[in-house]
Formats: sequence, structure tokens, C-alpha cells
Amino acid sequence: MLTSDFDYDLPPELIAQEPAPVRDGCRMLVMDRHTGALEDRIFRDIAEYLQPGDLLVANETRVMPARLLGTKRGTGGAAEVFLLRQHGTPLENKSALWEVLVRPGKRLKPGTGAVVDFTDAAGEVALSAEIVNWVEDAQKGERLARLSTTLASLDEALHAVGHTPLPPYIKDYAGDEELYQTVYSRRESSAAAPTAGLHFTPELIDRLREQGVGWETVELEVGLDTFRIVDEDDPTKHVIHTEYYSVPQHTVDAIAETRARGGRVVAVGTTSVRSLESAWDAEAGTVTPRDRETTSLYLLPGSEFHVVDALVTNFHVPRSTLMMLVSAFSSREHIMAAYAHAISERYRMLSFGDAMFIH
Repeated sequence: MLTSDFDYDLPPELIAQEPAPVRDGCRMLVMDRHTGALEDRIFRDIAEYLQPGDLLVANETRVMPARLLGTKRGTGGAAEVFLLRQHGTPLENKSALWEVLVRPGKRLKPGTGAVVDFTDAAGEVALSAEIVNWVEDAQKGERLARLSTTLASLDEALHAVGHTPLPPYIKDYAGDEELYQTVYSRRESSAAAPTAGLHFTPELIDRLREQGVGWETVELEVGLDTFRIVDEDDPTKHVIHTEYYSVPQHTVDAIAETRARGGRVVAVGTTSVRSLESAWDAEAGTVTPRDRETTSLYLLPGSEFHVVDALVTNFHVPRSTLMMLVSAFSSREHIMAAYAHAISERYRMLSFGDAMFIH
């Protein structure tokens, strides 16, 4: 097995630069994971492939306003701070340490007193970031920044100055940032959206519930490494990123009930897959509750799936761990044939693109 086995030619014009006009009106490629048989459908048709007693499990994380554009104090030079994750506990309501990426890196080094100020819509400084240290074992030059504000809280300040980050392959999108959030998102904890869920509408979820399909959630805090391609020729040498995830008791109970009545567990997105399979307790032979634990689960062809029976997903970046995950869920041959079909049929690809349903 080589990383190049999961590569394919992605025409740049097929990378969706904006969401579908109607969330559940996008296209959906349906694939039988065992035979590779394909059908071209519309996303709302997923109701025809779900049975009473099936259970959908979605990642309810919400994308933070993590992209901060400001100026370096003292010089006025443009600077960007990208929030990755909070470091430790808040120092107080108006101050906290965060792990961040910065640009320009050479001018925002720890120990130099570098501070970046961010202004609100009225032009007033609402948030400041002092670069105080390097992150231990950093892979991409991550730094620790002390965020502080004069507003009532950091949360208020972030929403006054921050922007929802979009994937690097989406250029110049100026539409509604809320369209890069799922309709069921809750706590802001991610740097990227769990994009398979972008296709669901409240009306579709209600219709599925009326049909007897269950709906439960997990939370996995999606990091920027979700966009990272595998550089090693041997994919087994790749060190996958670590993310925090939670699986609540009510979801564990719903999975047990689904299994008892012969229904299927349908993961909405690869992040839900990683959460559910990470929560599998082999000794107990069941899923167990998890509360913000870490996972570095790496699913490759040959990996076993204990919890997930079907998968709603998007089309993924070539040579990514996500290509390997969906190949593990079906087979490399079936997935590559499906992608070749999608490209020939001009499906819209990646985060804002069309969907797949693998069952």
C-alpha cells in the first residue's frame, strides 16, 4: 500500500467555491460499499435509503471565528493570528492563553514583546494578542498567545473581530459565513466544519425523524490538520493528528437501542466515524461514553469498523487520511471508481461540494 494509491487528478474547476443554493438540493453519489454499484441522486433523496430504526449520528461542533486580522502594535504592519485551541483554563473572563498560528511569523516571535491589535466595526481595538512563547513540540511554528480584551468577555471580543475560517482551497468567498456551519451546530470548538453535515436542513431532519430514523450527536473538535495531505510514500508511516472528542451517554444508549432492533448506525461525516470508532471498547464489546478525550485513530484499508454501518461524506482531497478512511470503509478500488465517476459527471468537490452516501 502506497500513499499514491489514494491520489487522483482533481480538476481545479470542480472544487466548489460556494455552497449549493439549497443545502439538501446538492447532488449525492450513492455507493454500495460491498459491490461498488453507483447511483446519481439528490441529497434529500437520502430518505429513500434510510429505514425506520436506523440512527444518524452527526458531529455538532461549530466553527470558531478563529481567523483574526489585525495590525502589529508599534509598526502598524498587517498581521494575522489564527486560533487553534485554548491552552489550559481561562485566566479570567477577559484573558486566556491560546495556541495560534501567525503571519508574518518572522515579525511575531516570542520574547520580542510582539502584540497584535484587532479592531471592531467601529474601528476600536476590541482584542489584543501578545505572543508569549513557543508551543512545545510544535510542528508548524505554533505559538502561545495571551488574548485580552476591554469588552465584557473574550467571547464577545472574538465575535466582534473574528472571521469564520474557510479551507485553503476556497478562494475569495464573500457569502454568508453561516453557510459554513451545520444547522445543528452548537458549541464553537473547531477550526473547520464537519462538512458532510452541511447538506442537512431542519426540515429534512424532521422528515427523517417522522420516518422513524433516529438523530443523535457527538462532538469532535476539527483541527486544520484535517486538510493535510500525507507526505510519506508509505501511509503507515504518517503520524495522524490528535483531536478532542466527546460521545455523550444519550448517544451511547441510542446506539445500543439501534443495535437491539436491527437498525444501522449511519455516521454523518468522517469526524463522526472517528468519534464513534474511538469510543469503541473492545473489552466491553460496546461504545462507551467519552468526555473530551483525545483520539489519533487512523483508519486505513484493513482497519475494522465496529460501530458504523453507513456513511454520509463529501469528496475529499487527494492523498489525504480521509481518502484512506473512506477506502477502509469500502475498498480502494470502489472509492477510486466512484471518484472517477463523480469527476466525469462534474460533481462539485470538497468542502462546499456535493455528497456521497456509502452504505
